[in-house]
Amino acid sequence: MRSNRAKVRASVSMAATLPMIAGALALGIPAAHAADSPAREALKGTKPAWATAKADKGATSDSAQVKARVYLAGQDAKGLAAYAKAVSDPSSPLYGKYLSAKQVQARYGATKAQVKAVKSWLTASGLTVTEVTQHYIAVTGDVSAAEQAFGTQMHNYAKGSKTYRAPAKTASVPASVSAAVLTVTGLDSAPHKASHDDTLPPPDSVFKNSGPFSSYYGSNIATTLPDAYGTKIPYAVEGYTGKQLRAAYGAGKYTGKHVRVAITDAYASPTIAFDAGTYAKAHGDAAWKTSQLHQALPDTYTKTEECGAAGWYGEETLDVEAVHAVAPNADVTYVGAASCYDDDLLASLSKVVDNHLADIVSNSWGDIEANQTPDLAAAYDQVFQLGAVQGIGFYFSSGDNGDEVANTKTKQVDTPANSAWVTAVGGTSLAVGKGDKYLWETGWGTEKASLSADGKSWTNFPGAFTSGAGGGTSKTVGEPYYQKNVVPKALATANSAAGNRVVPDISAIADPNTGFKVGQTQTQADGTEAYSEYRIGGTSLAAPVIAAVQALAQEARGGKAIGFANPLIYSRYGTKVYHDVTDEPTGKDLAVARVDFANGYDATDGLLTSVRSLGKDSSLSAVKGYDDVTGVGTPAAGYVESYKSQAHRKH
Repeated sequence: MRSNRAKVRASVSMAATLPMIAGALALGIPAAHAADSPAREALKGTKPAWATAKADKGATSDSAQVKARVYLAGQDAKGLAAYAKAVSDPSSPLYGKYLSAKQVQARYGATKAQVKAVKSWLTASGLTVTEVTQHYIAVTGDVSAAEQAFGTQMHNYAKGSKTYRAPAKTASVPASVSAAVLTVTGLDSAPHKASHDDTLPPPDSVFKNSGPFSSYYGSNIATTLPDAYGTKIPYAVEGYTGKQLRAAYGAGKYTGKHVRVAITDAYASPTIAFDAGTYAKAHGDAAWKTSQLHQALPDTYTKTEECGAAGWYGEETLDVEAVHAVAPNADVTYVGAASCYDDDLLASLSKVVDNHLADIVSNSWGDIEANQTPDLAAAYDQVFQLGAVQGIGFYFSSGDNGDEVANTKTKQVDTPANSAWVTAVGGTSLAVGKGDKYLWETGWGTEKASLSADGKSWTNFPGAFTSGAGGGTSKTVGEPYYQKNVVPKALATANSAAGNRVVPDISAIADPNTGFKVGQTQTQADGTEAYSEYRIGGTSLAAPVIAAVQALAQEARGGKAIGFANPLIYSRYGTKVYHDVTDEPTGKDLAVARVDFANGYDATDGLLTSVRSLGKDSSLSAVKGYDDVTGVGTPAAGYVESYKSQAHRKH
């Protein structure tokens, strides 16, 4: 993937109800199996699209080794999807009737008999079982054993400049275990990894911002620099604080008290407790209480160089400090994955669900949709559905490359933000004025032009697109019910007449030029380690900010879990609880001036001055109403309070 992106409630008996709602309430997720032969059933999506006849380089050696995970379908996959929808839909009589983790496992998890049958089939094929969890059975073995188990030959295929192993035809399983198997991952050897969505160099080496700065939007005008769009422009803010963000998004008196928020990323910063505590003290945030910050970490880490482990430390730091800045009394649990690969990130998400570590989960990582194979999509959606029935909601950043054309030459969205079962968080440029007053927002999209050598003009103004909030229309996920009658038809049908999922759902501050200040221990230029601060952005910032706002909303609701939030988010569309974000909120083009250290940390090698235009997100535009940069908009003063009216609603 891209590595750059509930409470236990009294439940009613579902024995009679589930059969009636199972078909009607599905979100249109395709079934994992398709008939292959009377003896076997295919596992849809296990042959990757790049494994073509033209790219075929011949059979893989029988002795080559395979590591795979066979994901378990559980007892009632259709029933799980149906209940996940019903429990999240305010119009459903089952709304808010969450199950406990134990109830979920008993009702929807794999049975001992299913696990035994799957293990027997795998070992009889010559594979060795290395791990068994509630969600999957991990196996190793040579190619010949994998071919026998999954009814397909393994071939080598060219993919770009490299060669990878993949099934020559769709993998299948014996009919006797097909009901127990959701999918299998690992048969192809191409990397399936995520990136984190921040827009600065990895903070394992020190990064600092040069001045001049604005302390709030427009406080320091660049009078000596050339005009942009016919006027003098302000210097970029030094970095907004939690106080400014809380005011912008209507936090009011709420602090997230008694609400649990989880954050997933890869690896774990060794200095997070010190950094978070130092940052909070420096910026007037509430001090962290004893046992308010927890970490749930794997025993070992893998692929640390390939994944750039140190770069993920900054991601964790941003996420933790942003959540605490906006929801200072929320309980925060950081769940680190063993690597940036999908299987390990899935394991972290599953850890949150299986142990109900939180009701709200912030995730600032992902990949382009073209890299998401149907087998992985099925595994992710199962975890999101298992969370939904417990009242757990997942929030994913939408990406930092706009429509992805500049990055991949193809217009596409990011994943897992494209899942119909998560809340995709887009990004904005935010103007907070004097006295912490909300001024306006644009969709986040940056064009950059540098100061000319003589200092009298901007070279090739407004310059080239550099980054922007991810968004657009999925090519693989059908239109979910909650987007109907809200998302414009032209967007929904961009890739299919039947309509597809459009990203994002909601948005918040993301532009690093109107970004958030974080504090982190970094390796300084002289090789020593020391705490320092810098401004950062990306939808990596938007996701934890929205997660924190949701924590405030849950507190306003009397602590009742919001769960999968999209039905509620869309039910408020068009009301004053959202800022309806557009790209020219003042009626004209907007820009800020930015000065950076050429070497990233001091003035030794000179300064670089540029103009950054706002609201220029590739082919995407923030317009009146729903749009594919900011979704329904950003939380306004009435958003958190709007959940208060539901606190005593009876279900």
